[in-house]
Amino acid sequence: MTQLSAAQSPAPTERKTDSSKTLYGGKGTRRITVRDITAAKERGEKWPMLTAYDAMTASVFDEAGIPVMLVGDSAGNCHLGYDTTVPVTLDEMAILSAAVVRGTSRALIVADLPFGSYQEGPVQALRSATRLVKEAGVGAVKLEGGERSLAQTELLVQSGIPVMSHLGLTPQSVNTMGYRVQGRGEEAAHQLLRDAKSAEAAGAFAVVLELVPAELAAEVTRSLHIPTVGIGAGSECDAQVLVWTDMLGLTGGKMPRFVKQYADLRGVMGDAAKAFAEDVVGGAFPAAEHAVH
Repeated sequence: MTQLSAAQSPAPTERKTDSSKTLYGGKGTRRITVRDITAAKERGEKWPMLTAYDAMTASVFDEAGIPVMLVGDSAGNCHLGYDTTVPVTLDEMAILSAAVVRGTSRALIVADLPFGSYQEGPVQALRSATRLVKEAGVGAVKLEGGERSLAQTELLVQSGIPVMSHLGLTPQSVNTMGYRVQGRGEEAAHQLLRDAKSAEAAGAFAVVLELVPAELAAEVTRSLHIPTVGIGAGSECDAQVLVWTDMLGLTGGKMPRFVKQYADLRGVMGDAAKAFAEDVVGGAFPAAEHAVH
């Protein structure tokens, strides 16, 4: 793949530290906005993003300082019991997104536009996104595709709705592309780079790169003035996102290579459930101190 020349690539930004402005660990209490995300790119600051689907989990992440949360249609797999993200509806996304907004006070909340809610064209996309902004109170929406979603992105941004683009492996297209690395080979790499630049030109404030070769993701990151958010895309992206149930070991089963598990929540919950059941069966719970008179 042809590398960009120095003249084509933005000059590296000098890393600065200002604890009052940093996204993670910042001192501010107001809602983070897309302007803060843009400023972080200019500072060369890396930041974390996690998914969230309910108020209680979102509140934990908000208290932990996670600056951006994604109400992803991944809820279909890990929250609603679907096999893929395709069946997730706009009604379900609105309910989940509103819960996450209610559970947070600082994080920027980004909601996925689910499959079938924007593919018809810009007007449908605007109608769907407007609903998530007005009913759920999200600060931005995410949609899949670069050049193929250009018109949708442009209209949403022109209408005042911030858009995060999603490139590489796009789960809503699982029936056509499957679950495999995207952007391998010169032609595919150039197409992904064109998609990323198209998304930026259309007004997207950030681009998610999922399951993309690390070298390509690094090139895309250098080529854009907006931040890239990696998931299985190497370490050179401006930000990183994980599905929270994967990150905390709740999902179970074999995890993708790019997932780092930070806890074994499935094990903790299973052990607690067994301990409760054994106490009930053995008569140890409820004890005298748990009774009311």
